[in-house]
Amino acid sequence: MIHFEDIEAAVIEGQHKEVPKLIAQLLDQGAAPMDIIKNGLLSGMGIVGPRFKSGEMFMPEVMLSAKTMNIGLDILKPLIVEGDMESAGKAVLGTVESDLHDIGKNLVKMLLESSGFQVVDLGIDVSAESFVEAVAEHKPDVLGLAALLTTTMPNMRKTIELLEEKGLRGSVKVLVGGAPVSEDFACAIGADGYAADGAAAVDFCRQQQ
Repeated sequence: MIHFEDIEAAVIEGQHKEVPKLIAQLLDQGAAPMDIIKNGLLSGMGIVGPRFKSGEMFMPEVMLSAKTMNIGLDILKPLIVEGDMESAGKAVLGTVESDLHDIGKNLVKMLLESSGFQVVDLGIDVSAESFVEAVAEHKPDVLGLAALLTTTMPNMRKTIELLEEKGLRGSVKVLVGGAPVSEDFACAIGADGYAADGAAAVDFCRQQQ
């Protein structure tokens, strides 16, 4: 007999090869797909997040857990009636113009998705205009801007100024992060928050709900 806790443990331990078999057995036992997601996949990532924040788990382990969860979601999503899957919120993410780094952004994306958020990932080298267009189109709760170079940090300010110019600034919370970014810089450019790591980014997004 397989239990939700077995799925949860598979996610925590990053057992991505085992989770399809466990899910198949749970479905055979009559478990509802949405219950497997909530009580197995998401609850597992709900444990991973705090462990990462406290230093008990490291980025490679978190990424493996997220991979395991996403494999499970890919299996279960087609079985869910549209509307049953609750969203924790929506975020648009991207690395600012002239910056080609995305490891940190990708981790934030995985952690947000594993926490139930809908994420629109604009990728790397994203112009201020593209960020503003995405905010207008997708109407996210949070806009996440990443920069890994000091030379590209000014493009965060440029994006916020363009949001203001287009009358969209009040509709979205702006979160900034990346190795050279600081809380002082975030305040100076008018951002709503600063995230030193992926776990902090998830905490900020949750607070906006």
